[in-house]
Amino acid sequence: MRQTERTDPRRIVAEGYDRIAERYAEWVANEVIGEVAPPYVAFLIDNVPEHSRVLDLGCGGGGPTTRQLAERFEVTGVDISARQIDLSRKEVPGAKFLQADMTDVEFGASSFDAVTAFYSLTLLPFGELPNLVERICLWLRPGGLFVASLSSSPDEGTVVPDWLGAPMYSSGYSAAENWLIVERSGLQVVAAEEGTIQQNGEPATFLWMVARKPSEVPGA
Repeated sequence: MRQTERTDPRRIVAEGYDRIAERYAEWVANEVIGEVAPPYVAFLIDNVPEHSRVLDLGCGGGGPTTRQLAERFEVTGVDISARQIDLSRKEVPGAKFLQADMTDVEFGASSFDAVTAFYSLTLLPFGELPNLVERICLWLRPGGLFVASLSSSPDEGTVVPDWLGAPMYSSGYSAAENWLIVERSGLQVVAAEEGTIQQNGEPATFLWMVARKPSEVPGA
């Protein structure tokens, strides 16, 4: 099918979150059951030095995860939704936020000590994850951490007509494919496990992963 504005995944996601930003924040706070992210935020706090540079991809509207990271680290948040970025700047004034497509945004090599992506990588147009993970590896300093939720089952692209009040797009790979994508980027998987939450009464399972960029070999 020829891609139009109506079928462009980026446009669907950006306009969708512009429309539902406040509703999404309320939903995350009050209606998601079995949240899996907190232990991974705690892992970062315990394993990354204070004041380190952390990139939060798909930061949303400055919710609890971004606020907690910003209390300890120098956070740069990226989100494709202009409304979400407006909310983030209000909710977390001490962090830096960029309204941008995470697949297009540019950072220098070794710019960050950690990169997080919670519930955002499944919003990418199908096929763009491998290149993004390669760029994440470039952005990380040697020894830096990548902590993210990824899909657990394959989906070449689905549009839900009404998700919290707006159309929404998602896509993804199997857990095994995601593992290969991360390792082929040059990152080393430290831990990976599936975790399930309840969304609108339905289970949603993600592959939660911690990966590390190898340290430079002395003399190399």
